[in-house]
Amino acid sequence: MKRVVMWMAGALVSFSALAVSIRSLSHGLNVYEILAVRNVGGLVALLGYALARRERVAGPFPLRIHLLRNVFHFGGQTAWSYGITVLPLATVFSLEFTSPAWTTLLAVLFLGERLTAARLGAVVLGFIGVMVILRPGIEGFQPAALIVLGAAACFGVQLTTTKFLTGTNSVLTIMVWMNLMQLPMYLGVNVATGGPLWFGGLLSWAEAPALAVLCVAGLLAHVCLTNAFRYGDAIMVVPIDFLRIPVIATVGMLLYGERFDPVILLGAAIIVSGIAWNLYDSRRRAG
Repeated sequence: MKRVVMWMAGALVSFSALAVSIRSLSHGLNVYEILAVRNVGGLVALLGYALARRERVAGPFPLRIHLLRNVFHFGGQTAWSYGITVLPLATVFSLEFTSPAWTTLLAVLFLGERLTAARLGAVVLGFIGVMVILRPGIEGFQPAALIVLGAAACFGVQLTTTKFLTGTNSVLTIMVWMNLMQLPMYLGVNVATGGPLWFGGLLSWAEAPALAVLCVAGLLAHVCLTNAFRYGDAIMVVPIDFLRIPVIATVGMLLYGERFDPVILLGAAIIVSGIAWNLYDSRRRAG
């Protein structure tokens, strides 16, 4: 339990730092440029780790699944990062929690997994939670939140394909090819939308700390979360992961003057309750 809490604390700090670094850098760079920098930093760190540990990075097999995963992860990361720049941080993080509901739905539709009452409940509660957060038809509704919801759906595809790939690929291989495939995507879209291929001239030494946080926090967030799941099962990790919402809401309030909205916390709690129900049912069925 102590190890789970330690790794989850690292994940909470890392995800919050990642969001702050993206918002900070968005004043001088667009989303594609920010994420291209993150890919470069991730590649350097991952390949350095592979060389130091003498671990082999295999080829991207099956290629079509790697491509599918990375196209959707590209879309999800772009939409999520855009949301960070225009929406309250707590709203973005809350809507991201719908990813497991999308994953459940996709696994039933495309992987042939059984639709149990708990899985259906997770999807329905996820939908209800989204309605509570977005409040369609109410004055406070923000259309940009739909982009973040699209990001969560993309992450659902990414998680589904990752589940398939981990049967034949190491985590290191998946991560290296993720950065290798997505880097040209970000650079290509940046050029296609009128941005420069080389944007180093747009950076200044004043942005160096935010760039460092972007690269380090981006990797550490996933390392910490992966290790938390290694030392504790999902039914233990997910409730702790829910603390991301009040943590990022506090960060948004202190750094950006964002108003704390209890309704967002309520919506996120509804979404997470569905996830927890599904996880508990899955563990019970597994014996």
